Amino acid sequence: MLRDWKFEIQLDEKSDKAIYLQIADALIKDIHSGRLKTGDALPGSRNLAQLLKVNRNTVVEALNVLLIEGWLVSTERRGTFVADTLPGFKEVQYNQHIPASSDSIKSKHYYLQFDDGHPDSKIAPITELARAYRQIFNQKAKWQMMGYGNEFGDFEFRKAIVQMLNHQRGMQVNDQNICITRGSQMAMYLTAQCLFTKGDYVMIENPGYKPAWKAFEYAGAKLLPVSVDKDGLLIDDVITYLKSGKKIKAIYVTPHHQYPTTVTLSLKRRLELIKLSNKYGFTIIEDDYDNEFHFGYRPVLPLSSFTELKNYVYIGTMSKVVAPALRIGYLASNDITLIEKVGSLRKIIDVQGDSIMEQAVLQLIKDGIIKRHIKKATNYYRAKRYLATNLLKKHLKDKATYTIPEGGLAFWVVPNKKMDWLQISKKLENKGIKIITPDTYSFDECINGIRLGYGSLSEKDLEEGIMALAKLL
Repeated sequence: MLRDWKFEIQLDEKSDKAIYLQIADALIKDIHSGRLKTGDALPGSRNLAQLLKVNRNTVVEALNVLLIEGWLVSTERRGTFVADTLPGFKEVQYNQHIPASSDSIKSKHYYLQFDDGHPDSKIAPITELARAYRQIFNQKAKWQMMGYGNEFGDFEFRKAIVQMLNHQRGMQVNDQNICITRGSQMAMYLTAQCLFTKGDYVMIENPGYKPAWKAFEYAGAKLLPVSVDKDGLLIDDVITYLKSGKKIKAIYVTPHHQYPTTVTLSLKRRLELIKLSNKYGFTIIEDDYDNEFHFGYRPVLPLSSFTELKNYVYIGTMSKVVAPALRIGYLASNDITLIEKVGSLRKIIDVQGDSIMEQAVLQLIKDGIIKRHIKKATNYYRAKRYLATNLLKKHLKDKATYTIPEGGLAFWVVPNKKMDWLQISKKLENKGIKIITPDTYSFDECINGIRLGYGSLSEKDLEEGIMALAKLL
């Protein structure tokens, strides 16, 4: 028997946030507070719509968001319940003498967080994705989808990614050259495990992306840091390593918008790196993590689009295109043997991906929703970049330097003097503001720069966060 339901929420029809998202966020707040507990049943969508005095379809969309994000579970003929395992929740630490781990620190509540370039989930096509997901289940042959699929990913979805890579990014791949993964980090892990053996060396950008470094080290590879300037990684550093006699198997690069500095690898250095790769036989692992959001007049094609490049692995993601919570990535390579190894390992650890979600995203691609969303999102982020530029100019004048990025969703800010970033971080945390400190992307010595994501923050939060940071520089 359902308990009496009291759901107090003030819906604001004038708010920029859609009504269904206001309802979803209010339910999440009640789950966080403990008023709604795991296993608690929710009223039916009709009853909830009557309680809130809104259209039933609005409630259905709100519930679909919570189902997709994992806050709720739906059981046929029984109803909708708060999930047993909630996203982002940590187990309680009963031993108070154990020092706080990094995970417990992350669970601390911040009202304002500068991430490293996340998209704004409020503009994600969640409603369209939920609708496509439901449509998949309404197909006549839905029983066929319940069996095991292909370890390389849904065939039609792979074909769609291949077409996108060939037509929009100038590559020359086919469905035999690609494997769909659960996000780009899985693609990184699979690549590392299938490419490296103990004692191999991999060159990495410094500063750079540590989760990739960890994947390489876990596979037994040793890291060789390559410095970065305004034109990207330094080719002279690469040449020095290649002449050292070390067994260098690969280089990991983010040439489109270098992580974290946002610079684009110059054409001259791209060509030099390709020549060196062909001459010395090392693989270029190209992480094109935010290709879609480029604001320049001329698109920058991947290194992997150069036909003369002999050895490459290209890694991409759908998370920033559709929604951050969507775990769909992919890797492509002209080395068919490597792709076969990747598929074999993938089958051991995961059997297959989420083929139903892949088909749902495929439906958005076929319907033109993804294309329209990218166009809309690009304009949205271009305007937000302009806003962030003005705020940096206003509040960080004479305190720091920065370059307006040609793409991506973050700025790279370098103070005019050496800063103690741990102290700055603590002072900001006391104000409820979170930043990513430079040690997160430094190889050895902590660099004096910070990556400020602007895509997911409101105008108010952007200004408030930049003002707070400016006072400490």
